[in-house]
Amino acid sequence: MSWADYEAGDATWLAGQVAAGEVTADELLDAALDRVAHVNPALNAVVLVQEKVARRAIRAGLPEGPFRGVPFLIKDLGAEAVDFPSHQGSRLSANTRYPVDSAIFARMRATGVVTFGRTTSPEGGIGPATEAAVYGGPTRNPWDLGRVPGGSSGGAGAAVAAGIVPFAHGSDGGGSVRIPASNCGLFGFKATRARFPDGPYVGEGWAGMAIDGFLTRSVRDAATMMDACAGADAGAPYWAPPLREGYLAALARPSARLRIGLCDTDFLGNPIHPACAEAASDAGRLLESLGHDVFPYRPAADHEAMIRAWVEIVACGAALTLDSAERSRGRPLGPEDVEPVARGAAAFARSISGAQYLSAVGRIHAYGRQMAQVFDACDILLSPVMAEPPAAIGRFAHRTEDYLAFRLGPEGVFRYSPFCTAFNASGQPAASVPTFWHDGLPIGVQLAAAFGDDERLIALCHQIEQARPWFGRRPPHRLEMLAKTGAAGPA
Repeated sequence: MSWADYEAGDATWLAGQVAAGEVTADELLDAALDRVAHVNPALNAVVLVQEKVARRAIRAGLPEGPFRGVPFLIKDLGAEAVDFPSHQGSRLSANTRYPVDSAIFARMRATGVVTFGRTTSPEGGIGPATEAAVYGGPTRNPWDLGRVPGGSSGGAGAAVAAGIVPFAHGSDGGGSVRIPASNCGLFGFKATRARFPDGPYVGEGWAGMAIDGFLTRSVRDAATMMDACAGADAGAPYWAPPLREGYLAALARPSARLRIGLCDTDFLGNPIHPACAEAASDAGRLLESLGHDVFPYRPAADHEAMIRAWVEIVACGAALTLDSAERSRGRPLGPEDVEPVARGAAAFARSISGAQYLSAVGRIHAYGRQMAQVFDACDILLSPVMAEPPAAIGRFAHRTEDYLAFRLGPEGVFRYSPFCTAFNASGQPAASVPTFWHDGLPIGVQLAAAFGDDERLIALCHQIEQARPWFGRRPPHRLEMLAKTGAAGPA
């Protein structure tokens, strides 16, 4: 199968080709692996390839699911699976194996996908770039090899944007699906809190703020995969409001006239990069042309208290991982084990008492109630995904132990990405939609809805996709030539 044929349609289309006998699952896997061989040296996005596992799954007979025979990659953070060892983005966890499959992986596998490897992630899932030491170098953006693809699902974003796979698994605890979607020109949807299972390895991620998700080229691929994965696993601490009809069914429903609040500053009212502000304004004009009511709106909530609480909770998560590793090894961890930002996060967490941690969780819950009121005045909140275009490689490398400066400093993560975390904290659904390009780089816009209102949100995303299709936009083809000649590779 030629690369052009392999990229001619989305995952739903490829599954239809398999079902019709036009192509086999083995041929699609051949195409994906050929793409890895030629493109991945420039990107450093795909790791821990398990071709034998994938071939064995095909020979055993794939499940009769909606993506039967389609190549697929899982993020190297979470998605625990017996047949897929993981580094979890860290030298500390290199080649970890699991005794049972996670619930989310079992549900993804039941769709019939052919999983053959993992995609890169930053250590601990911390940060909007993917440059973990365990992978020997940064993961690069197919649109510009000097830019980041985002994080923490940066490898997934780069792999889909480069055409290695038509879609991939990711996860989102502070924008980690939406940021790569924005940076790589893809669709990314963060569902309502607890929409997907976390067990059995995790009760909840980051006090309930983290959730699995997917990087796709089409809205329907995301809708179909999310339908297949939705629902709490047995014993989950809580679950999301049940879907009324399902994500895919919602796409067929005509979108009602919606009240759309447009924010083209950050949520504190500070100016952002003109291209990002224009992306939001441009999307607002598009939505007006589709019959929606669009008006200026900035969500009133204590955003500064929220982000400080988020930073504290995430630091405690890093400390939990490192403390557990020290106990199992019987020795303190050194620089050869853990990167500086994770060490700094753990050190900061050790200054936080149990009462302070519970206070942080309480502030997150209070913020969720504030954000619930935001949607009394609008049905959808429209903003940029990012405050700047994709950052240069190295800007968010984990070289500093000053965790607070890394997150909250004047050149820190929150200044670069001030929009996404709000909806991890509130638990509300939010999506990154690729509607705008600036100087050849994708600039996504974020659409968010009230808690549990996933179906209305994804229906609106589909309406935008139909009005301004993005599927045919591809990164520069020089990427393949650079990879073939060895002119670009992990650095």
